Amino acid sequence: MRKFNPKKAPGEDGLTSDILTRAFQVFPLFFTQMYNTCLKEGCFPKKWKHSVIIPITKPGKEECNAVSKYRPIILLNIGGKLLERLMIDRILFHIYSNDFLSDNQYGFTPQRGTVDAAMEVKNLIEESLRLKQCAVVISLDVKGAFDAAWWPGILKQFREVKCPKNLYNLSASSFSNRKATLSINNYKVEREVQRGFPQGSCCGPAYWNIMYNSLLKLKFTSRTKVIAFADLF
Repeated sequence: MRKFNPKKAPGEDGLTSDILTRAFQVFPLFFTQMYNTCLKEGCFPKKWKHSVIIPITKPGKEECNAVSKYRPIILLNIGGKLLERLMIDRILFHIYSNDFLSDNQYGFTPQRGTVDAAMEVKNLIEESLRLKQCAVVISLDVKGAFDAAWWPGILKQFREVKCPKNLYNLSASSFSNRKATLSINNYKVEREVQRGFPQGSCCGPAYWNIMYNSLLKLKFTSRTKVIAFADLF
């Protein structure tokens, strides 16, 4: 709980992380039992799956009429964010302890980053030049990567890496019946969310790596290598 920033805007329930921390200090057994039950039974409470969207106008886009002028800020209930953190920490422990993640993944990976990916490409090009061979670099950028993440694809990867059943069920539960509410002035609309995850979410980076892991492990022709990294800017 203390890892969360108490200055972050609260979700629909109005609770911040410092409020939840103080409540835990008063009722430690209740909160511990509640979260342990969620983890054991693979159940993500419905109330924690409702998000609130706050549209923020991007700098320099004030006069634009396109929907893309807005950057949507997603507010989630702190109780659900904590459960997501507990869940994804256990999933990542399973992934890393069994070495399921490809060595070609440099994004959202401990002690690795964009510079490491660039150096790997540099080494491949230098090796080709040394052997007097041709080198071709193709760069692909996934637009709206987190917004377009396909939940069935993530669950399929969980099955392939033999994710513990309770964590698989908890992820599947967190994906189901998700809803988001957008309020502007006196206008309010609610929609069901069927894919993607909010920018800055606890699970987003890990889910993204797991979903694309199979691509990085494909057997290409000789002298072909796929390197993945995350551009956070």
